[in-house]
Amino acid sequence: MKGILIDTNIYSYALKGDASVVSVLQRVNEIGLCIISIGELLSGFKGGKKEKYNKNLLAEFLNSPRVHIYVIDEDTAEFYAEILANLKSKGAPIPTNDIWIAAVAFQQGLALFTRDHHFKKIPGLILLSET
Repeated sequence: MKGILIDTNIYSYALKGDASVVSVLQRVNEIGLCIISIGELLSGFKGGKKEKYNKNLLAEFLNSPRVHIYVIDEDTAEFYAEILANLKSKGAPIPTNDIWIAAVAFQQGLALFTRDHHFKKIPGLILLSET
């Protein structure tokens, strides 16, 4: 498998040594992480007792040649607006940050690896299964 975009929760499961998550991550050539997910992780570290340790682990992960950070731009905003309008028309909201993450997946043409089921509400989003 060429490359995937991982949701914030996948990073957390990988750090905990979740075997099925680690197995998937070992099989891909490129692991994408959205800047939104990095923000979620950093804010989570702020609430914990090991902020510096967790930031160092994240920096090490981000420095891997297999990891690519995706930022938000005007094109991403177009995908975001389309997803949000679609979800609103169905009355099926999901967290705002997750809409941005899905927008990056669409923009980059990547499957999203997540354990959050609400992403299934987004038509056309390719979700990666752990099997």
